[in-house]
Amino acid sequence: MNALPDRRLNAYRPDLAEEALRGTVTAERYVAGTPARVVQPVAALRPKPDSSAGIDTELLFGETVRVLDRANGWAWVKSDFDGYVGYLPEAALDTGTAAATHVVAVPRTFAYSGPDLKTPAAFALSVGSRLTAVGESETRGTRYLTLESGQSVVAGHCLSVGETAGDDYVAIAARFLETPYLWGGRSGFGLDCSALVQLSMMMTGRTAPRDSDMQAAGLGTPIERDALRRGDLVFWKGHVAIMEDEKTILHANGHTMSVAREGLDAAVERIGWLYQQPTGYRRP
Repeated sequence: MNALPDRRLNAYRPDLAEEALRGTVTAERYVAGTPARVVQPVAALRPKPDSSAGIDTELLFGETVRVLDRANGWAWVKSDFDGYVGYLPEAALDTGTAAATHVVAVPRTFAYSGPDLKTPAAFALSVGSRLTAVGESETRGTRYLTLESGQSVVAGHCLSVGETAGDDYVAIAARFLETPYLWGGRSGFGLDCSALVQLSMMMTGRTAPRDSDMQAAGLGTPIERDALRRGDLVFWKGHVAIMEDEKTILHANGHTMSVAREGLDAAVERIGWLYQQPTGYRRP
């Protein structure tokens, strides 16, 4: 008997499934889904339509999804970015179709009510947020992008869609040092271990699966511990860390409850008593 597809990346229930799964899973009906985009700074994606349910991951402002179902104020969606499936409040979405022009390239920034840092901040934005700019202006030497919603964002905090923040994803990961740890978090306001990998790689134009077990199964190629160098990944059961150099790791972790820098040997010893030894090493 074949195992059912991973529910994190495949949308199916007894009553409904995504069209791509026709012939693979049994459901009463199949849908292709309708496009929508996230209009909240960060939207929690949950395994069921219940605000008390734990967070599986988060979607960022401007990211797009396919909506498979709407009911009782919740939308069942599949992320266009990494394929993650889950539920979020309908209020977090709109059906605007304007293409994003820019991506936030710093860990955190603000959307101001006008093109001036002295105007009130309307809301905060995370790295990776996708913005649609309809104009530009300059105030006291600082350039601002004007968003379709009327707010303004510092242009120097953004990249044009298609640009990258360089090719050193480890340097980007280091910019998150001391960011709070958040289970399921995937933003500059709080993130977990695998999100640190995914977001940092995303800003260099590379893709990575969302969860650490997915990364351990197929991100890059396996290597031996004595070959570790900057940019390699160390995996434990349920955890991943980035090698900053041959002896030091960067990781979002529940021990410091933050993104922290730690010696690899010390981390292996500290983590080992509870989660055993590393399960593998990979070079992305």
